Amino acid sequence: MKNIETNKIETINATKLSLPVGHYSHAACANGMIFISGLLPIAKQGDKVEGFDNQVRQVFNNLESVLSECKSDKSQLVQVRVYISDIELWPRFNELYAKWMGGYMPARCVVPVSVLHYNSKLEIEAVALQNK
Repeated sequence: MKNIETNKIETINATKLSLPVGHYSHAACANGMIFISGLLPIAKQGDKVEGFDNQVRQVFNNLESVLSECKSDKSQLVQVRVYISDIELWPRFNELYAKWMGGYMPARCVVPVSVLHYNSKLEIEAVALQNK
């Protein structure tokens, strides 16, 4: 990661994740902020992960990989947006999220949606601060 410069935008693709299939980057960093694209439960090899709990854990791992590549970590998350394919999964997601986050509680939004790419059960996007 290069030094942060005013009005400079740097795009990042995490080396521990498969490359994005579409025309986007895993993250864009600007003025000390990290804007993380929607992350699906896809393993490094590009394989879709099965089972809700496993999908949640994979997305958390993917998010941590992007944050690490951007010289940050989950304690620097400012806002997390979760898209979930079935609102009935929200309580279980909330349990796994609380365990993963510990005592830290950034702003969060959970949005029920009818369908996600690859029939995934969830997708997460986030905004974080870069560590100085």
